[in-house]
This record gives sequence, structure tokens and C-alpha cells, in this order.
Amino acid sequence: MSGEGRRLDPQDWDAFRMEFHRLADVCIDRLQAVRDHPWRRPPDDMAERVALGRGGDVFRRMAEDIMPFATGNTHPRFWGWVHGTGQPVSVAAEMVAATMNSNLGGRDHGAMDVEKAVIGWLRGLAGFPDATSGLLTSGTSQATIIALCAARMRMFGEARACGITDLPRIRVYIAEGGHSCVAKALEVMGHGSGALFRVALTDAGQMDLDCLSDAVDLDRAEGIQPLAVVGTAGSVNTGTFDPLDELAEFCAERKIWLHADAAFGFWTLLADEPWRSLPSGIGRADSVATDFHKWVGVPYECGACLIADGDLHRRTFSSRPEYLAGQTEGLAGGDIWYTDYGIELSRGFRALKVWAAVEALGAQAIGTAVTDNCRQAALMGSLAERSDWLDLLQPVVSSLCCFAPRHGDPAGIAAKLQLNGEAVFSTTKINGRSCLRAAIVNHRTTSDDIRAAIRAVEREAMAAK
Repeated sequence: MSGEGRRLDPQDWDAFRMEFHRLADVCIDRLQAVRDHPWRRPPDDMAERVALGRGGDVFRRMAEDIMPFATGNTHPRFWGWVHGTGQPVSVAAEMVAATMNSNLGGRDHGAMDVEKAVIGWLRGLAGFPDATSGLLTSGTSQATIIALCAARMRMFGEARACGITDLPRIRVYIAEGGHSCVAKALEVMGHGSGALFRVALTDAGQMDLDCLSDAVDLDRAEGIQPLAVVGTAGSVNTGTFDPLDELAEFCAERKIWLHADAAFGFWTLLADEPWRSLPSGIGRADSVATDFHKWVGVPYECGACLIADGDLHRRTFSSRPEYLAGQTEGLAGGDIWYTDYGIELSRGFRALKVWAAVEALGAQAIGTAVTDNCRQAALMGSLAERSDWLDLLQPVVSSLCCFAPRHGDPAGIAAKLQLNGEAVFSTTKINGRSCLRAAIVNHRTTSDDIRAAIRAVEREAMAAK
């Protein structure tokens, strides 16, 4: 039989099935034993191991040459940056999604309804109106671009056709320490990072509304158009939350778009009190960006953008050439084509791993894990505050804890603990002082892990005295 029409499929399906099952077992074994797999430095010959053109047993090479040298964020003591830890059920969903190989740019097929269901669930959590539209994205960085483009469309509808050359200067406001993705979004949109104004913080680490008001008044007096205020729901540096209710009042009065950057903080909506109230007012925002691959723990990558004015959202991005014309029947049907709501035409089936996680585990279980992490961060802060060798540099608000050793270099201590597999902290600066930073969004972390990590840092601080 000619190989035509099946050249890229396995020649021996039985052998493929056996090897596939063996690889699946290796994956499950690794997930079951994540505590035995902290971050490992890639070997010196890593580039040679993965060089293309070597062929051979690809399944074995994935298991032995690639899988052991992951980021390490599946480990219970990985708290560096804000890295999600993944869920086993979503691994299975990724396999199903890859098998289906669906394109969620549009058309009438079952995967589209899964994404609609996920967006509807997200809208309900946020308390957004029924007219809200949404889109699953690669993450909050992409979602921020989409949200700010919608804000610009509301203010300058002609920008789609005419560009920004003849537009007045615009300004976007964010608290000091707000995420860098907002500046990058403005660069991508052609306004430049100079269009971003960083508002001073209050003593509580929140955006200072008096400073914001003064900045808006000054910009308007100089002919600069305030485009949006970005309220941070979970600061990437310290875990603090801006007062979204007050920002919503301010923006409504001043007729300014309110965007909520809730990359990880959105999920405190599922937690117990007092953390559940941290993002109070988020449902009053014009747009929200969040990530499923952080606190929810679905595998990378998957974020989301919600926009309260669904019609505006569609007008911001809809562009259908003749070859994408919708039909009333057949595959070209469907009431929503997601290519009309973002910058991608070809879109993967991200929604399935979210759907699987929520359906298999339940929102309550996810919320309990979020609550656990907030309590663990509070425990870490308490241990640091009581320690003779550490200083707590910022009150713990959610799941981030920043503390400094009284002796030794924080970056050096972080590197040593990473290299010996004890724990992964990242580093930052609080009020000019270098410190260790734990961003605890890890459903596998226990209180014993917190205590062991603090003891390890104390040991290094004592050794450095």
C-alpha cells in the first residue's frame, strides 16, 4: 500500500500505542512524585541532547533528556515569581485537546461551547453583566493588550482605520509596582511606555487616589487624554490590592476606563474571608485580565480577558474577509467567532484544561487551596517576624511574603536554596532593601514546607554572620 495520505501517521499503531502508554505512565509517575523533583540545573550538553536531526526514540528522549529539566514549579516548595503548579486532570485534558486539534478562531463545533462555558463561569465569579464578552488568551499580558485596545476604541473609534498618528497623547495610570505588561501593551499599541504614569502608593501599599486625581487633572490641563486606570488586584511584588470600589467610583465620575489586572488575585474570589473581599468592586471594572495557569493551576498557558461592553469588544477586533464569512448552517455557522474578539485567528483549545479542572475538582476545592496558600503566607510572615535572623519587610495581605535575612546576600541565599533543591524563592526590593520573596500559589505546599524553608534561610543567615 502506498504511504500517500498517511505519511505522518505511525506505521505501526500497536507499537505506537504501547510506547504512548509507557510515556503516559512516566508522566503520571512524575506527577505522583513531584516532591522528589525540584528544579535541576540543565546539563552542559543540553543543547546537544535536544538538537534536531538526531531522530531515534523520541518518546524515550522526551522522558529522559527533557522532562527532568523542567522549571521546577510543580514542586511543593517552589514559590519563585508567580508560577502555577499544574494539575494532573488538566494533563489528560491537554491530551484530548491535542487529539481533537480544534481551532477556536470560530466555526460551529463543540470546543467553542466549552470556551463559552468557561467564560460564562468566569463572568459569574466576577459579577459582570450578561452583556459581558470574554476571550481565553495566552495570559494576562495578551489580555491587557486586548482590554486597552477596547478602551482606545471607545475613546477613538477612528484608530482602527487611521492609526494613532493624529490622536492626542493618551495616558494610562497604574500604581507603583504594577505589572510591566501594561507598559509593554502601550508599546505594542504604538503609544510608547511614556504614556504610562505610575501613581504613588499609600502606606498600605495601594494606589493613592489623591495622587491619581492630581495626575489626571494635570494631564487634562496639558491636553493629554486619560485612557485608562489599571487597578491591581494582587500586586506581583507584594500581593496588595488596590481599592477597586473606590477606583470604580473615580473612573465613573471622570469617564475613564477601569481595567483590573487580576492575574492571580482574581482567584481570591473563591477563598474564605477575609481574602474573598480583597478584590471587592472587580465586577464594576470595564475589563478584567486574569490567568488560569497561576492559582487555578492549569498547565501553561491560559489566561482570560473579560470586557463588560460585549458589543464594543467585538467592534474593536472584528474583521471578516470573504473566506471567513459566516453561514447559517454547516461548519461555517456558529453565533460567536472568537477571532472577532482578539488578535488571533488560529487559537488552540485552551478552554478544555480549565473546564476539566473546574468540573473534576470543583470551585470549592480550588478555593480551599487558595485559602490554604493565603494562610501559609501569613504563617511565613509570622515566622519571619518572630525570627532573630529575619526581618518581615511588608505586611502579608494575600499569598506573597517578602522578608530579608539580617546577614548574607538574599540573591545568594536564594540561589543556594535553588541549587540544593530545598526551596525556590525569587528576590525583589522593598523600600530599597533587597529581600526574598515567596509567591505562594502552589496547591501542593504544606505548612511543614513553610517551616522547613524558613529554617533553611535562617541557617544561611547564621552562616553568613
